[in-house]
Amino acid sequence: MLLFACKGSHEFGARVAEFLGLPLAAHEERRFEDGEHKVRPLVSVRGKDVYVIHSLHGGPAESANDKLCELLFFLGALRDNGAARLTALVPYLAYSRKDRQTKTRDPVTTQYVARLFEASGADCVVTLDVHNIAAFQNAFRCRTVHLDTRRLFAGLVPDVVSDGPLTVASPDPGGVKRAQLFREMLEKVLRRPIGQAFIDKRRSAGVVSGELLVGEVRGSTVLVIDDLISSGGTVARAAVAALDNGARAVIAMAAHGLFTGDAQKTLATAPLSRTIVTDTVPAFRLDKAFAASHVKIVTAAPLFGGCIDCLHGGRSIARLLGDEDEKP
Repeated sequence: MLLFACKGSHEFGARVAEFLGLPLAAHEERRFEDGEHKVRPLVSVRGKDVYVIHSLHGGPAESANDKLCELLFFLGALRDNGAARLTALVPYLAYSRKDRQTKTRDPVTTQYVARLFEASGADCVVTLDVHNIAAFQNAFRCRTVHLDTRRLFAGLVPDVVSDGPLTVASPDPGGVKRAQLFREMLEKVLRRPIGQAFIDKRRSAGVVSGELLVGEVRGSTVLVIDDLISSGGTVARAAVAALDNGARAVIAMAAHGLFTGDAQKTLATAPLSRTIVTDTVPAFRLDKAFAASHVKIVTAAPLFGGCIDCLHGGRSIARLLGDEDEKP
């Protein structure tokens, strides 16, 4: 087995490598004056089971498009140099939110990205908490593995909430299934009933509306579960709705913290007791002092390290995610 981590994801890749107890394989990345680039392995990959980590979020140095091209070209080079099996580990998958047509002649960009991975020679694509798991799985013809944060976040709950009623809430109707699965996991961990709710949400021309809350939250600590936090408006609106309906406190939990635009200002004024995200996207858009006081960041590296271990050894990934009822 060989594990590579592209430059923009080196820190996360190093955490995964540490979990697995193996070094990151050496590679070269060069960027030319005209903006073009090349990536190549510095070790032989012929006949190897090869894994490449790259999180496709935009950043101060590279856009999501730059990172996507780097990863695709690297996968192509690895395939051309004889890799026996090629797995792309993409903690944050760019364009996964554009998974359907919402307006006339809209692109379905998720499908186009899937075709690019297939054309580059990927045998498997692994990611964490995409916006729509069905759309992700249906877009690819190669194997896909969808990891989620249920077990990771459920294990944190006893340390961040006090005794008393708990309710898991989705900030929009589309995330109800995600919230339901997390609630079921949490009930296994805490061995007690957990409530469920969701908040109405409509988006038109970038404007979000809808304040109706469905479910009982009075007297509960509400855990708002989402795939990502971008501007922060969705979780802030959900927190207000929950507190207006009698919730005791609100905690936001999301796999990916993009924190774009005025997210820091929004989160600073939102009635949230805590915001919890993973390290799939570094919180570089937030002030360090603000991030330290308002945001708890937990690592998703064990999820990806465990997934690599399962794939390489031919073992069950369902058990890694906490689906103990599934047979290996």
